[in-house]
Amino acid sequence: MRPLTEVVRATPVPGPKGRALLERQEARESNARSYPRRLPIAVRRAQGPFIEDMDGNVFIDFLSGAGVLPLGHNHPELVDIARSQMAEFVHGLDFPTPAKDRFTERQLAHLPGAMGDRMKIHFCGPTGANAVEAAIKLCKTATGRSEIITFRGGFHGCTTGAMSVTGLLSQKNPVGNLMPGVHFLPYSNCSNCPMGLMRCTCEVNCATFLETALEDPNGGITRPAAVLMEIVQAEGGVIPADLEFVRRVRELTRRLDIPLIVDEIQTGCGRTGTWLAFEQYGIEPDVVLLSKALSGIGLPVSIVIFDERLDTWAPGAHTGTFRGNQLAFATGSALFDVFERDDILGNVERRGAELAAGLGKLGMRSTSVSDVRGLGLMWGIQFGHPGPGPAGGELARAVQAAALQRGLIVEVGGRDDAVIRLLPPLNITADLLHAALGILDAAVAEAERECSPTVPMTVA
Repeated sequence: MRPLTEVVRATPVPGPKGRALLERQEARESNARSYPRRLPIAVRRAQGPFIEDMDGNVFIDFLSGAGVLPLGHNHPELVDIARSQMAEFVHGLDFPTPAKDRFTERQLAHLPGAMGDRMKIHFCGPTGANAVEAAIKLCKTATGRSEIITFRGGFHGCTTGAMSVTGLLSQKNPVGNLMPGVHFLPYSNCSNCPMGLMRCTCEVNCATFLETALEDPNGGITRPAAVLMEIVQAEGGVIPADLEFVRRVRELTRRLDIPLIVDEIQTGCGRTGTWLAFEQYGIEPDVVLLSKALSGIGLPVSIVIFDERLDTWAPGAHTGTFRGNQLAFATGSALFDVFERDDILGNVERRGAELAAGLGKLGMRSTSVSDVRGLGLMWGIQFGHPGPGPAGGELARAVQAAALQRGLIVEVGGRDDAVIRLLPPLNITADLLHAALGILDAAVAEAERECSPTVPMTVA
C-alpha cells in the first residue's frame, strides 16, 4: 500500500464513495454525531500527519483526533508496542502489571521539581470527562465541602458532572437537574472580556473578582471543595490564561486551603511546548487531569494525579471497568522515549514559533481576523469584528470548508464557533507546516470573498 506523503485532490469533498458512507451513517447513527457534519469525509486510512478518504483524497490533519494523536496517526513504533502488549495482557482492571507500573513511574517522573514525590495517581474510566468527574468527587470527599468554582468559557466534558462545570449552555439547556453548587467566575480572556471592560488587566480584574467572591463574608459562596481551571481554554477558543491571573489563583487557593484542579486533558503531553502547560506558569496544582494524548496513539486512558493529602477515599470509592488499558500503558510509556529521542518538545518550540509568525502575517493581511493566539502547537484564529459585516462563526465555518476542499482538516470552536482551531501533530515538519499555512491563507481569502456582503449598485 502506497505511503501517504502529500495532499491529493481526487474528487470534490465528499466524493461519491464518501457520500454513500455518510448517508448510511446519517440513517443509522444518532443526531449527536458532530465532526462529519462540518468535515464531510469518510476515512479509509491514515498515516502520520495525513488522512485519506474513501475517494482517494488525502488531507493534512490539523485536528489530530481532537488532540489525541501527538505523533500523528499510527506511529509505527507505538503500533508495534501495542501489538506486542496485546499478545500478553489487555484488560487489567486495577491490578498491578509491569506495563502499568512503568506508565505510573514515568508520569510521576515527568512532574516538575519535587512534585512527583508527593503525588498519587488514580486511573479512571477511559475519557477526559471521567477524570473530571473523579477529581470533583475526590475533592468533595477530601474536603467535606460541596461547592465548585470554575470559569466562564471553560469546557470539561459532556457527562453530567463535567457538563455542570462547563460554560457552554447549548448542551446544558435541554438537561435538567445538573450538579448543584457550581459557580462560574470570569476567566482572563482579554480579547472578549467577560467583565465587559474596554481596558482589562486580567491579573487585577479577574483575579480580584475571584478573591473578593471567596473572601467576602457577604459574598454568598461558601468555601468550595475545589477550583477547576484550564491553563488554556481549548474548546473555548484557544485562550491562554494570563500569567499573573493563574499565579494569583494558585496563591489564593493555597491560602484558603482549596484544592486547585488543573485540566490538562487537551494541553498536556507536550501540546503547549512543555509536558504540562502549568509548568510555563510557575505553579504546582493540587490535582492534574490528563487523558487524550496520554497513550500517544489514540488508545483510551485517563488519569487524575493528585496530592497525597487528598487520598481519603475508601477502597472501591471510585471504580471503572475500563481503567486498566494495558495497551495504552505500554504505548504511553514508549511515548516518552520517542519524545526524548526525537526532541519532540524542541520541535514544538521551533514549529510553534513558525506557526505563530505565519498566523501573525495572515492576521495582518486578513480583513476578518480579529485575534490570533496560542501556545506551542495549539493555536486559534478568531474571526469577526464588531459592527457590520459577516459574523465570526459564518467566516470560520467558511474557512473550515474551503480548507477541507484544498486538503487541510481544521476544527472550529470558541464562542459562536468563530475560532479556527489548529492542533497539528507535535512532530510535524517545517515543510508540511508551511504547506498547511499556504492552504489556510488561501481558504481565508476565499471565505472573505464569499462572505462579504454584496453592495448594491446605485443608478444615477
